[in-house]
Amino acid sequence: MKVRLIELAHARSGDKGNVSNIGLIARRPEDYPLLVREVTAQRVKEHFAGVCLGEVERFELPNLHALNFLLHDALDGGGTIALRADPQGKTFGAALLRMEIER
Repeated sequence: MKVRLIELAHARSGDKGNVSNIGLIARRPEDYPLLVREVTAQRVKEHFAGVCLGEVERFELPNLHALNFLLHDALDGGGTIALRADPQGKTFGAALLRMEIER
C-alpha cells in the first residue's frame, strides 16, 4: 500500500548557500524504520529531478527518529542571486512530504 510521507512525518527545510537542507521527522517512533528503508538519498534525488542538480546526502538521526537530507546545487545559487521563486528552499520540506512510499 502506498502512503504519502505527510501521513508519517513532519518536515522542515532551509538553505545553506546553494544547498537545500531538509529534516524529515517521524510522527511516531515506530514509523522511523520505514522512513529509513524507503526514503533513500536516491529516491529523494529522483523526487527532486530537474530541481536538484547535484548529489543528495542522507544522514540518519535515530535518537530523534529523523533523517536529514542535503540537496546540493538545488537553489540556483541560493539567497539573493537566485531567480527561482524559492531561493532559500523553504518549500522543499513540503514538497518532500508529497512523496509516496510503500508502507
